Amino acid sequence: MSTSLLVSVGQYSSAGRKKQNEDCCGAQIPLEPVLTTKGVAIAIADGMSGSEAGGEASHAAVRGFLQDYYSTPESWTVKKSASKILSSINQWLSSHGQRDYNSSKGMVTTFSALVIKSTTAYLFHIGDCRISLLRDGHFSRETQEHRVVISGDREYLSRAMGIGSHLDIDYKTLVVEEGDIFVISTDGVHDFVASKEIVDIVNKNLDNLDQAAISIGELAYAQQSNDNISCQVIQIKRLGDSDENEFFQKLTLLPFPPELEPGMILDGYKILREIHATKHIQVYLALDTDSGQEVVLKTPSVNFEDDPVYIDMFVHEEWIGKRIKSPHVMKVCEANRKRNFLYYVAEYLAGQTLRQWMDDHRKPKLTEVRAIIGQVISGLRAFHRLDMVHQDLKPENIIIDRHGTVKIIDFGSTKVLGLEEINTPIDRNTLIGTLDFIAPEYFLGKRGSNQSDIYSLGVITYQMLTGRLPYNKPLIENKVRAGKLQYTPAAQYNNNLPDWVDAALKKAVHPDPDKRYALLSEYFQDIFEPNDALLNVPLIPLIDRSPLAFWRGVSLLLFLGNIFLVYLLLG
Repeated sequence: MSTSLLVSVGQYSSAGRKKQNEDCCGAQIPLEPVLTTKGVAIAIADGMSGSEAGGEASHAAVRGFLQDYYSTPESWTVKKSASKILSSINQWLSSHGQRDYNSSKGMVTTFSALVIKSTTAYLFHIGDCRISLLRDGHFSRETQEHRVVISGDREYLSRAMGIGSHLDIDYKTLVVEEGDIFVISTDGVHDFVASKEIVDIVNKNLDNLDQAAISIGELAYAQQSNDNISCQVIQIKRLGDSDENEFFQKLTLLPFPPELEPGMILDGYKILREIHATKHIQVYLALDTDSGQEVVLKTPSVNFEDDPVYIDMFVHEEWIGKRIKSPHVMKVCEANRKRNFLYYVAEYLAGQTLRQWMDDHRKPKLTEVRAIIGQVISGLRAFHRLDMVHQDLKPENIIIDRHGTVKIIDFGSTKVLGLEEINTPIDRNTLIGTLDFIAPEYFLGKRGSNQSDIYSLGVITYQMLTGRLPYNKPLIENKVRAGKLQYTPAAQYNNNLPDWVDAALKKAVHPDPDKRYALLSEYFQDIFEPNDALLNVPLIPLIDRSPLAFWRGVSLLLFLGNIFLVYLLLG
């Protein structure tokens, strides 16, 4: 039976011997499905005592983090979600501190957060709060205080939020186990209570974590803590676990549709004609009988009716399509009626695939290629903004409609980084791209990244301009493993192509992902304007750039040489 993550949290915060409590702590345990996709978030902050508004800063940091974390896309990783939010909060604290208090220390606070998602704990830490882990009787400190000792008992914070625009925050992940207990505290606690004392109190109050936190705080006070006192105790009572049989049952709740013919009606959609069919899917043009609008119906192939990996991929594709909003990505429609079968509905795009366009335009102008690739980049950027990697970009998965708008279709192979953090019985890391366009790192067993999509985009651009591939197709997998891939200059097939465009293509399809473009915008810029950094490379020999021109030149020289010899002999 599938179970959800179950976490218990106890908290305590007090001003202690100070007049005001400038600490803040909080926790958020959402309901499903957010509990699975985003996890449990806990945060603590200690407003800096030398700050004019330390208490306001700590409250803004904790509340802002807990509210905004759950507003980030489900597809984002925990690290990306937290980093974006904390950077934004830091900017807000810094700017308001300068504006309202005319000081770089106007709104300064320490901050530590713990996010528990699936079977992993994600730790974010800056300042002198502390996150510790109690497991099997062993109590370990998982963060290090950012303090600098001046002399004797004098020390100061070396890092905090709100001091400046740059935020340097520690990040760490831990694989968690059932029964794990995290203790998060401000320095008013851990500077006055020994680890053994904390462990003893927690073990005596496992059935009441609020009482555990209170007892730790009261002991800190009793042991002469002169600071605000805040403590959180978090126990993982049950890990989120997806039972394999139940997981597969959920996937197969809806049966596959029957074989569809023109005139048939499926859940209010009248089938007009079949657009496309392979052994994997069927695509139909249909009429929504309620709205009168023509739509596309995509149905799974009965060949895979008992294949849970295939069904998960099909459901996964609809999930992705509903979350991407871009004029250059096919729109997946929201279901406006009950479905009795497994399928999904998308906008109808009347036009042709990029492959068909390429067949019709064997020697396109560079400006035409740029116009198309620029739109593909816009669509691909929508994936990357959501921490998604398309993984199967190819001319067949790109549509150009009647108005010239270019759209990316087919999201079945797309990797969603945020979902990869969730433990499921399905392995979504299988190699499913197309050989000619798949990045070399996939053959080496490495995971795809944005640079993998940039490689595919570079191959598409290369093929549009030359009709060829940048690497020889035969035995490409073995060559990747042996590290023997040799780039064929595009100028060898297209003499009219500027060297600087060829240089951009070469970088985009580099076998090493770290040597490709980091950003789509950089590639886009370099196919429009020369990049001097790419041009400052050794000149490519003519025999490599254009073997035909080279041998024609050699033949001409030999011919002229022979004529000269004949002239000498006869003269």
